[in-house]
Amino acid sequence: MNPINRAAAAALAALAVAAPTAPTATAAPAYKCASSTRDIDDTSYDGPWPDNWQITVKTCAARSGGTVYAYAEVKWDGATFHPVDDPTIFDGAKLRLQIKESREGTDPVAFERDFPELEARLEDSTSSRQRTGTYRTPTISHSAGPAALGDSVLFLDWQGDGRGYQRHDYTASPTV
Repeated sequence: MNPINRAAAAALAALAVAAPTAPTATAAPAYKCASSTRDIDDTSYDGPWPDNWQITVKTCAARSGGTVYAYAEVKWDGATFHPVDDPTIFDGAKLRLQIKESREGTDPVAFERDFPELEARLEDSTSSRQRTGTYRTPTISHSAGPAALGDSVLFLDWQGDGRGYQRHDYTASPTV
């Protein structure tokens, strides 16, 4: 090897040792999910047409270090007797997504957020009055202890039934 090539090789070797290494990409946390389905009666209607809504909620949670992430996905198949895109089915509808500390007994809520935009999605329909759809919440995150989980509660307030919000609990995610 001639002296110029030797000097160039030595300089490249020195530069390689001194250069900072590129940060390694961290893998996205692996989500653990659980889902359950509820058959929910439209308490504002007692006519001859089927009025139950089948609503499934899948709740997912993941951990990265001391932070827990959670999201939920809601799927529904609603009653078809309402008019097309009827904005008066509910006085309110929201999904409450929670991050809970997993402990023996009742799991205390560390963080929660309501997603009221679910109401407009539930009241939307196709031109043939089919009310099926999905809604995925944005991801929430919070610092949590060594064992935590995601949990979801659906609140429905049927228009005109006088009962206010009715609570529907769904299966929590596995512990992360």
